[in-house]
Amino acid sequence: MEPHPLKDALEALYRKYNRRRYVEPDPLQFLYEYPGLEDREIVALVASSLAYGRVAQILKSVSGVLDVLGPSPFEFVMNTPVGSLKRALSGFRHRFTTGEDVAAMLHSARCLIKRHGSLMAFFASGLKPRDTSVLQALTRFAAAFESPGGKACFLVPRPERGSACKRWNLFLRWMVRKDDVDPGGWDLPPSLLIVPLDTHMYRICTRLGATCRKQADMRAALEITRSFSRIISEDPVRYDFALTRLGIRGDTDPDDFFRGLPGPWSFLDE
Repeated sequence: MEPHPLKDALEALYRKYNRRRYVEPDPLQFLYEYPGLEDREIVALVASSLAYGRVAQILKSVSGVLDVLGPSPFEFVMNTPVGSLKRALSGFRHRFTTGEDVAAMLHSARCLIKRHGSLMAFFASGLKPRDTSVLQALTRFAAAFESPGGKACFLVPRPERGSACKRWNLFLRWMVRKDDVDPGGWDLPPSLLIVPLDTHMYRICTRLGATCRKQADMRAALEITRSFSRIISEDPVRYDFALTRLGIRGDTDPDDFFRGLPGPWSFLDE
């Protein structure tokens, strides 16, 4: 079978930018400080859930929560009642998110871990043999984190409401994939992952012809993921980090990348 015409260009971009030295500033950088999977699950949950807004504020907010959680976020979460969690985070705020929201999310994580052994075990229990993506398992997973009054609704978006769930899909990318950038740890197939889609990635993928959707919603994220699956079916999120460096780093020019593509090209013409 012939390689996809875009694969060489995307692989070259991956080799150039998919390196740990290009991560900072990115909330992913916090995960590298926690070699234990139990701690890394909690850190990834915090870092991904707060990954909205200006990057400097994201890093400050994630760091603030992790300072409260101490050297072992897992032990702190598992041994701290929800009331004490709320008090410990009472002065926290990140844009729309309060310390009470974060405490509610961490309390939900604690309950799931006590019931299932780990967040991975709970997530994996929602996967079915015929699933072509994590969508159904993610829908179940996200629902388990919403507080009874819906208080944490923005912090933990729900796929069934149309959200692209960029932050949830970032969490899964970090925890499932393993390479120089993504630390991994979850024993789940990368082939089921969904591209973490925000407006920046949406603009890049629109130029690639990977979606015809008019907005960056879950349907667009799935369409883009299917497009990348035509290039590398076992790991459709492989190029996410490298592509998102385009235009956000001072040494990158998206136009240079697109001029180097064999084209004009569109996945939608296939």
